[in-house]
Amino acid sequence: MLTFFVISFLTNIIGPLIPDMIKGFSLSLTLVAILPFAFFIAYGVMSIPSGMLIEKYKEKKIMVAAFIVAFAGSLMLAIFPNYLSAVCSLFLIGCGMAMLQVVINPLLRTAGGEEHYAFYSIMAQLIFGLASFISPLVYSGIVLNLKENGQKGGLFSALGNHVPAQLPWISMYWLFTIICLIMILIILFSRFPRVELKSDEKAGALKIHIGLFKKRVVILFFISMLCYVGTEQGVANWISQFLFTYHNYDPQKTGAETVAYFWGMMTAGGLLGLFLVKIMDSRRVLIIFSVLAIVCLSAGLFGSGKISLIAFPMVGFFASVMYPIIFSLALNSIDEHHGSFSGILVTGIVGGAIIPLIIGWLGDHLGLRSGMCFLYLTLGFILSIGFWAKPLIKNKTIRLFEKKKNLQQV
Repeated sequence: MLTFFVISFLTNIIGPLIPDMIKGFSLSLTLVAILPFAFFIAYGVMSIPSGMLIEKYKEKKIMVAAFIVAFAGSLMLAIFPNYLSAVCSLFLIGCGMAMLQVVINPLLRTAGGEEHYAFYSIMAQLIFGLASFISPLVYSGIVLNLKENGQKGGLFSALGNHVPAQLPWISMYWLFTIICLIMILIILFSRFPRVELKSDEKAGALKIHIGLFKKRVVILFFISMLCYVGTEQGVANWISQFLFTYHNYDPQKTGAETVAYFWGMMTAGGLLGLFLVKIMDSRRVLIIFSVLAIVCLSAGLFGSGKISLIAFPMVGFFASVMYPIIFSLALNSIDEHHGSFSGILVTGIVGGAIIPLIIGWLGDHLGLRSGMCFLYLTLGFILSIGFWAKPLIKNKTIRLFEKKKNLQQV
């Protein structure tokens, strides 16, 4: 659970930092978009190799190695705060997070007991969402305290001595360095259960992956995952800069808080989604939530400042069910090699690299609002899944009045 928290805490800070990165390094929207690109492209590089490495070196060594890589990346940016080191740093941190993502689910199943896996999986997602909500608020608190208390002595004064005055957000990477070091020590001194990977958790040979990519449904669901993660990060990464550009909101306070609410509402939406997929076909839930996400995105992009502050977090609320539904529909659409297919789907996280970069490039040429309109295409593709997906096994639903009807028939 602690690992889930740390992954989310380190991953979802990029969006609130983008306005400060633009200002601190004098970047265009395209250049600043290369930073989240470097982070998320690491998932495309490391996800499948990590699945193969874990079978040879086991979970504990992979987790320690992952946090060492993330520690090195965080320390690099903290010591050498410039654009090039930021690109390298985020790539290294992304590699570490990709390695952890491959390890934690089988480990969670074994550590908590298979009969409790569903419960712990939901709890892990709630903790993941909590960390996403807290991370931007911690950034806002640290930066504002550095401004107000940096000259008064104490912790913030000591931190200020190691952070350039024009780059207060670098303080977050000192914090990440400490967090990664603590996690390395915790894991080294922890006892790990022996994990036996199920057939649907094993990575499989390269030949199997190539064979899967020859199937149309695999390609469609891979694109679906690209679109989902691209949408999630495309909104979260650009909210703060959008609010600053078009509504002149302070990115270090209002912008960061709005990003935090985006992740908070995503967690709340996930709880509603858990209930809805029990009473409705998951494809219908996906269609309804996709349409409402498009409506909220439109309100955020074209509404007033006050409307945008509400609408963007609501996009997170309605995007909350997309990942689990897409993943389950995908795995239920083929009858073999689920472990390899899972690796392909996780590799689709590179959408978090590609889509924000496209938005940034369009933003430089057409304006950020026009650039973010690209998200209509990704959300439109996600909406289409509800119409073309044909799972071999449908999600089981509860018929609310089934017992009453059966009694009447008797």
